[in-house]
This record gives sequence, C-alpha cells and structure tokens, in this order.
Amino acid sequence: MKLTKMTALLAMSVAMPAMATELEVTHWWTSGGEAAAVAELAKAFDASGDKWVDGAIAGGGGTARPIMISRITGGDPMGATQFNHGQQALELVEAGLMLDLTDVAEANNWKEIVFPPSLLDACTVDGKIYCAPVNIHSPEWLWLNNKVYTDLGLAVPTNWNEFVATAPQVEAAGKIPLALGNQPWQSNLAFGAMQIAVAGLDAWKAVNIDKNMDVAAGPEYAKVFQAAADARKLAAKSTVQDWNQATNLVITGEAAGQIMGDWAQGEFQVAEKVAGTDYTCLPGLGLNEYISTGGDAFYFPKLDDPEKEAAQKRLAALLVSPEVQVAFNLKKGSLPIRGDIDLAAANDCMKKGLKILAGGNIVPSGDMNWNPDVQKQAEDLMVEFWKSEMPAEEAQAKWVEILKTGI
Repeated sequence: MKLTKMTALLAMSVAMPAMATELEVTHWWTSGGEAAAVAELAKAFDASGDKWVDGAIAGGGGTARPIMISRITGGDPMGATQFNHGQQALELVEAGLMLDLTDVAEANNWKEIVFPPSLLDACTVDGKIYCAPVNIHSPEWLWLNNKVYTDLGLAVPTNWNEFVATAPQVEAAGKIPLALGNQPWQSNLAFGAMQIAVAGLDAWKAVNIDKNMDVAAGPEYAKVFQAAADARKLAAKSTVQDWNQATNLVITGEAAGQIMGDWAQGEFQVAEKVAGTDYTCLPGLGLNEYISTGGDAFYFPKLDDPEKEAAQKRLAALLVSPEVQVAFNLKKGSLPIRGDIDLAAANDCMKKGLKILAGGNIVPSGDMNWNPDVQKQAEDLMVEFWKSEMPAEEAQAKWVEILKTGI
C-alpha cells in the first residue's frame, strides 16, 4: 500500500495533529530483522504527522526492561515503551504511572478485532485498557538449515526426535547440532518450547493453568527435563551470546538448528533465505503443533503534557490499524493481532502459524500464567542447568519448588 493511501486511511480514524509532536519510543528490537520491522512503525507514525524518536536498547528484554522501568519510576518517562504481553507492566499500572487507553480502544473497536481476546485481557486492569498489542510471537519453533542435512545425505528432520537422532552425524561433520546463545532467556525459552512439545497439551495445561504440582513432578515432565538435558549436550559447542548470532549460525550452515521464537524469521528474510527451500520451520518442535500467544505490546507512561498525551493516543490507534499491522508483522515474522486483515504475502512459516492460530491451537504465554518472580527464578534455574551437569531429576525437583511459590 502506498504511503499516501496509508496516511489518508489513518486520518479517518485518528485526528491529524496541527504540528508534529515528538515521542521517544523505547524497545529492544535491535537485530537486523527487528530493526527492519520497527522502521515500519516509525515510518507510519512520521507519515501521520508526528515524529517517532527511536530509543532502541540493545541486549534484549532482560537488559532493557529494568532500564525502562527505572526511567518510568524515576521521573524520566518516555512517550511509549515496548513490553511483552502479560504482567511485566502490572506494577507500573497499579502505581498509576501508565496512560489509560480505554477511550482509544473503544473508538477503534479493539474488543471486536483483537484476536485472541487474551491479548487484550493482558492489557486490562480493573476494566481499563493500558496497552496496545502489536503482534503475536510464539517461542515454540525449531529452525533448521536444509543444506546441512542434504549435504550429509540425510532427510531434513520433521520433529525434535528426528533432530536428536541425526545429531551425531551432524556433529561428526564438524557442525554444531543446536545453536544457543548465552543470554539467560534463551535457555529458558528452549525449555518452555519443550514443555508443550514433549509433555503434551493436557500436561501443560495441568501445570500452567491448573497449577497441578503432581503433574509438574510426574513422568510427563520428567520427559521434558530429559529432552532439555539432550539439548544441553547438543548445544555444548555453541558459544555465541545473542539470539540472532545463534540464528546466524543456522543461516550460514555452521549449526544445524535452533529453538527460537518466530521472530527468527526476520533474520532469515534479511539474509534472503527462502522458507521451505533454504530452511525449515517446525512449530511445536514438530511434535505438538500448538503455539503460545505471547508477543509485544506498547504501554504509554503518563506525561504532564496534553499535546504529548494526544500524540500517545494517536500512536496507540496507529499500532493496531490494519495497514501498520500488515507492514510490521511481515517484516517481524510475527502474527498480527487482528483477525480481519489479509496476509497474502506471508511466507511458508508464517502461513503455518496463521493456520495454527485459525484452528485455535493456542495457549496463553508463560508471561500470562506466572508472576514475574516465578518467571525470574525459573529462568535462573535454567541458566544453572544449562551451564552445569545438573541431573534432570534434580532440576525438575527445584523447578516444582519454584512453581509452588507462585500458587
């Protein structure tokens, strides 16, 4: 869609400003694919008559979130900031530091168009809406370099079990079976992806929805921890730090595969790789094709400036608009939060995600199921587990004790 047409459409639903208002927007999207996606948001906001002042913070959410929160609580708020869906901004909302967007949501019918509804529920506190969801990201994907396998005369694996079975041949050829970065959240993401893939949906729901600790300590989850122990061995020679560096190991053929969220698509696209030809993506690790509906949303700290507040609300409406949803998510590799838009240009991997979403094979993300303290303790445990030789049984027992603190 041409930019002029986009601007005209947006003007119908969001009042155009008389003069451009600058808003600093903080986020942690700094990889090549992420930068291309966030540029679409900036372009659209600038075209609407305001000015996006980019405040990218490198290092991922674990590094960026404390900085963002510190600024908001310390009296130096930005105009808008990214957080993940869930409870990450709950304390800020409860402290009265975030802008109420209920009027924007009602004017633009968010309750009718945002799908699944849990995304908007995660933005809602005491009946008021405090964030604008922008995408659905799911972490439960296995990414494979097809050429690594074909060069070895092997069929490209179709699931995690086949991936593990072919790992000895991959390693014998001098390749890293599993790419994994050293950022703490990456090992935690891999474990989370294994939960529903290996334990199955019923066991996952029993633990994460019903808080059944007997299941968490039982045989279904023992299989998950054994799978994590297998993955730990396969990733032993992966020494990179950032997630996109690990993705690049797969893109270049130095590694065979990576467990990573669907945002990895953006890196493959920047590298001009073709889904289904150059690489394979397996939702649910090819075992259980369910995806969690996590992702990103923008919150707007309260500012003592009526003009900036008006610009914040214009940006909130813009982020959920059909045109911006298409442009942003095609670059990001994520799924849109609207069910009423056409993504005909989606690649094979995005189409797999859209099919799963349309079929209702979705679950809420961990950010929505457990409080931040439980999540942090679980992440710390996974870091310790992946960097040591901790037995799977010991890790499972410690994990159950952590979950009990969140019940």
